[in-house]
Amino acid sequence: MSIVLHEKQKEIVLDRHRFRVVCAGRRGGKTELAVNEMAGKAYAKKGRNIAYIAPTLQQARDIAWVQLVSVCAPITVKKLENPTHTLTVQTVDKGKSTISLRGWESVETMRGQAFDFLVIDEIASMRNWENNWNEILRPTLTDREGECLFISTPKGFNHFYDLYNKQNTPEGVDYKSFHFTSYDNPYLKKEEMDKAKAELTEDQFAQEYLADFRKQEGLVYKEFDRKIHLIDELPVKADKSPESHLAGIDFGFTNPTAVVQIKYSDGVFFVYSEWYKTQRTEEQIAEYVKSCGFNAVYPDPEAPSAIEVMNRKGIPIMEVLKNKDSIKNGINAIRQVLKGNRLKIHSSCINLISEFESYVYPNPRPDRNENENPIKDHDHALDALRYVVSSFQDNSLARRKMIDNFNYNSRRQYLNSNK
Repeated sequence: MSIVLHEKQKEIVLDRHRFRVVCAGRRGGKTELAVNEMAGKAYAKKGRNIAYIAPTLQQARDIAWVQLVSVCAPITVKKLENPTHTLTVQTVDKGKSTISLRGWESVETMRGQAFDFLVIDEIASMRNWENNWNEILRPTLTDREGECLFISTPKGFNHFYDLYNKQNTPEGVDYKSFHFTSYDNPYLKKEEMDKAKAELTEDQFAQEYLADFRKQEGLVYKEFDRKIHLIDELPVKADKSPESHLAGIDFGFTNPTAVVQIKYSDGVFFVYSEWYKTQRTEEQIAEYVKSCGFNAVYPDPEAPSAIEVMNRKGIPIMEVLKNKDSIKNGINAIRQVLKGNRLKIHSSCINLISEFESYVYPNPRPDRNENENPIKDHDHALDALRYVVSSFQDNSLARRKMIDNFNYNSRRQYLNSNK
């Protein structure tokens, strides 16, 4: 089976940038492009290690396996439908290369390997993108000076939006972005896409078929606006209040632990930094939190053993109440500070920003049940922020305790320094 590329696909294939980012509409030809690239690179040089990564291994199989097997049939030496669905292909000079399919859910298994070429598909749906790319996948390309093809249809203004615009940043010299819509694929019937346009909302069609970055439907925090709520600097006076240095913690291990770090001043929460890490023990988390010297820490109360570790280290833990309405009440608390322009987020907090633009209700229709909670996804840093904002505003006793702790510790430090 041969693949005939359309003009937009040819433009991407001929480009020589090391990292190419493709924003494409549904059925626009993303899979054909990926398969063509992998087969071509495997055939061009022996000994290449190539991988295709989708959000899950099952999706990788469903999306790419059949086409990949068909295109590579003339050069395939061995086909293994093992846990990674691997093809061993014969290259032009009788050497061998491999192409394997992987799932983002088990990206940790790729740590320490070396690849010549990666295709990462549907990036907009991948959780903990920044950490996994920087800490696991990017290093796998170092030894062999490997390349990467990033592909996705947009999903709001999340991490894929930032990746697509990376070519415009000082560190983006190796990046080049491309855009094509479903209409750019000449093998699709225009009538079918016009029918979809009539059936979908304007935003849905623009996102899915025109590959246009739009706010997701069903967003929990519609009030969040990058132009209003993002900052590049913190006010100096935020450091001077005894209530100034706060943290919220959402614990995880396979999922990331999120520590949101906040300066509070004149009724405004300034989120100045985030710590967003996987595979961290309770001891490691506590050591990090202690090193930051927070005045008050608001942890997820459903992690008692982690809280106990922090208590033993003298970290000032504040009470966070959880009940059947705590998620809804916490969301409303964050909405209020967003509406009142009392929440500012440093632009470096990429995971929190991404979650604001990805956290959605399960039913985006206008008749959505107001009592239902959002989908439990893209919410780690948001949960950490929610613990602080809802508890800090509603619990004057906790605030009093925090100020007392601050005054006690300041006096103790003063006395120790003057012995």
